[in-house]
Amino acid sequence: MLHPQVAQLLERAAKSPLPPYYQTPPAVARRLYRDSRAALLPDPPAVESVQLLLAPASGGPVPVRHYRPAGSSRNEVLPALVYYHGGGWVIGDLDTHDVVCRTLANGARCAVLSAEYRKAPEAPFPAGVEDSFAALRFVAANAAALGIDASRIAVGGDSAGGNLAAVVSLMSRDAGGPAISFQLLIYPATDQRMGHPSIDANGVGYLLEKKSMLYFRRHYLPREQDWLDWRASPLLARSLAGLPPALVLTAGFDPLLDEGRAYAERLAGQGVAAAHRNYPDMVHGFITMGRVLDSAGEALADCARNLNQAWGK
Repeated sequence: MLHPQVAQLLERAAKSPLPPYYQTPPAVARRLYRDSRAALLPDPPAVESVQLLLAPASGGPVPVRHYRPAGSSRNEVLPALVYYHGGGWVIGDLDTHDVVCRTLANGARCAVLSAEYRKAPEAPFPAGVEDSFAALRFVAANAAALGIDASRIAVGGDSAGGNLAAVVSLMSRDAGGPAISFQLLIYPATDQRMGHPSIDANGVGYLLEKKSMLYFRRHYLPREQDWLDWRASPLLARSLAGLPPALVLTAGFDPLLDEGRAYAERLAGQGVAAAHRNYPDMVHGFITMGRVLDSAGEALADCARNLNQAWGK
């Protein structure tokens, strides 16, 4: 059953005069997402510092926003989370996920480095993957200068960002580094074939609609053969063995429920310490809706606890 707060949110959304993303050009969809999500975000918590960095990459510099948690000192060496924002590889940016990153920085008392990877359709697959891995490599290579413990670097993200976090974990394993200590995968997209039952069961009326998912896939993966590439569909990777421990968070009324659960099960089945936490009465995107959904704060606190446990804190 839907949480009463979610039911109220869906009633408001149903009355909105704004068109769905799939009926607009990407530039308009980005504005719709930025403005509508801003009304659902809680006030941004104070952190010690925020700094914009540029990670070198083959496609041009990748902006990386570096958060230091409230109360941390300049010389303190902290664990770090490299974070990739959601938005279907088409929408979303550093600002739409600023509150999430601040909350995780304070909750886990860690540095958070939020990467602004290139988005489709201007830069389709694999541009976002390349930028995401470049950001991770930059953080690891500059750990000492950034006040980061290179042995405690986690990756994480939500939705499309959860997909990218899973993919860079596979890339890092296969490339022999950088070392990743933990994966925080928040309702990740893991299978671009879009054949799991939850996509149809939850594909209409719960904010993220199947038509929007098809819209995002069309822009990010215009070539159908790329749907089967493990860098787009990490669930289809030949092996998940040897990956870092993971927390996979899902929502019960999310079209991505089944593929998130399937990824957690396959990780565990191949010897990875993987926990699956489902929020059965929530919808996709709920962690960014803390102004109206109490479960958003609870889930982010859960994420912070898991990061701390992974780092032995």
